[in-house]
Amino acid sequence: MKILMVTGIEGARNCAAATGAILGMEVEVAEGRRGALAALRKREFAAVVLDETLVECDPSTAEIIWENAGLAIPVQMNFALSGAARIVREIRAALHRREREQMLAREAATEVIETELKSTVAGLLLNSQLALAEGEVPARVAQKLRVMAELAGSLRQRLSALPEVRRSPATGRPVA
Repeated sequence: MKILMVTGIEGARNCAAATGAILGMEVEVAEGRRGALAALRKREFAAVVLDETLVECDPSTAEIIWENAGLAIPVQMNFALSGAARIVREIRAALHRREREQMLAREAATEVIETELKSTVAGLLLNSQLALAEGEVPARVAQKLRVMAELAGSLRQRLSALPEVRRSPATGRPVA
């Protein structure tokens, strides 16, 4: 993924080259709203770094850029006061936060799906066993219900064998 820097400051290309070399990512520079929007239409970016002076001078332009940034992480920096090292630190921190948030979201989604699957499988197993317990079930139907009960039981065992997500007692969040 690439990083987009939106700034009109002199030396932006040198800063982008240094930042890209340190991060090991390609950094593209857009000098204003038009260039930023054109770049955002062409491709996805991991982060969009917007110069604070642009935000302060033209908040509506900044808002339009943020709205068109897609999944890119928004980073706001004062290029006049920040060197490449600080810009790199801020981008790394933003990328790390995003990675962590995505991991937590995946774990939460996995937990929800796992819970729903376990509940559904338990329902299938229970209902197929109850149907089998009925005395007036035709032989062909009883055989299909037995197969369904076996499949549900097998799936239940596999779901039970999945490792439990360990949670922090303090926060309740998953622990790696």
